[in-house]
Amino acid sequence: MINTNKALDRNTFMDTGLDILKKNSMLFALIVATILFEFLTKGKLLVPQNVTNLLSQNGYVVILAIGMLMCILTGGNIDLSVGSVVCLLGAIAGQFIVTYKANIFLSMIICIIAGIIIGAWHGYWIAYIRIPAFIVTLSGMLLWRGVALKVLNGLTISPFPTNYLSLFNNFIPNFSNSKLNVTSILIGVLLSLIYIFIQIINRNSKVKKGYKTESFISMVVKSALIIAFIVAASINLANYKGIPVILIILAVIAGVYTYYTTKTVPGRYLYAMGGNEKAARLSGINTNRVLFLSYVNMGFLCAIAALVCVARFNSAAPTAGTNYELDAIGACFIGGASAYGGIGTVGGTVIGAIFMGVLNNGMSIMGADSNDQRIIKGLVLLAAVAFDVLSKKKNRAL
Repeated sequence: MINTNKALDRNTFMDTGLDILKKNSMLFALIVATILFEFLTKGKLLVPQNVTNLLSQNGYVVILAIGMLMCILTGGNIDLSVGSVVCLLGAIAGQFIVTYKANIFLSMIICIIAGIIIGAWHGYWIAYIRIPAFIVTLSGMLLWRGVALKVLNGLTISPFPTNYLSLFNNFIPNFSNSKLNVTSILIGVLLSLIYIFIQIINRNSKVKKGYKTESFISMVVKSALIIAFIVAASINLANYKGIPVILIILAVIAGVYTYYTTKTVPGRYLYAMGGNEKAARLSGINTNRVLFLSYVNMGFLCAIAALVCVARFNSAAPTAGTNYELDAIGACFIGGASAYGGIGTVGGTVIGAIFMGVLNNGMSIMGADSNDQRIIKGLVLLAAVAFDVLSKKKNRAL
């Protein structure tokens, strides 16, 4: 009897371990990739300065990927125009801020409004005229790139004023005289405590409502990994200049959209529509409006990404935004979003974006040929989508 119980306990433990691995596969993949590249680059990947550069270089990917996720959730729709839109909005920012010497905040508002208008243009044709998103945004890719070249007249606009650059390129100041940025560590500890509090509140809420929850061990392991990552990152950044402002911006965007998709009714509409649009419409959801607003939101986040990019490069160039749409789409699918819609999380998308950043940065440090980098990124994206498709076939078979 004792042996039987031990066998049952062993099986339960193995099932729990497999469940943890399955639900957090991308997180484990990111950890493995980071450790691998840290070894291959001989410790250069996680050097504090390089980690800061990694955040700066991939900030636009996170922002655009979150917006792309909202579109994908509605039924696998994508936006191929985001790179061109970022280029155009960056060009508008350059003209107002650099050429016309306009107030930087007024210029930023103009860019955001322009992004929303472009998103509404796409959303109208996709949601109300029902032209496939692929065609509309492919048209937008050509259209907005052409307009951007007209605005720039084929020339690069630079440099941007220091007071604009400081909005995105500065660091959270250190309130201690020590070489180690104490502010960075305190923020890391605070974020860890907030994360633990949110996890406990959410779990208790689900239990009270009778919802199915993940096992306690799974929650503890996942939370421990995330907290370890937050603390390690804060200590790492504390050894350079501290937490960059761009990281705060990304954290706010990710937090807002996580709340929107998980705690609000309009956010849940995205999943309902992606699961079955006809059923969602019959249940009273205005699916046209949901689809329209997802593209308006994409335009808004394109504007934020454009403002971040021109600050990072200190210029608005005709080649800006090239292949940005591929990075955003790749981050979503690598992060667990379904190619058919209705499945995906903001957290997973952020992990997917970080994974791509580690992949790019690690291979660059190693001196890998750019063509080899494209091959590896293509294979990783294909593997992520193939995993999604095969998993669905397996579930249907069961």
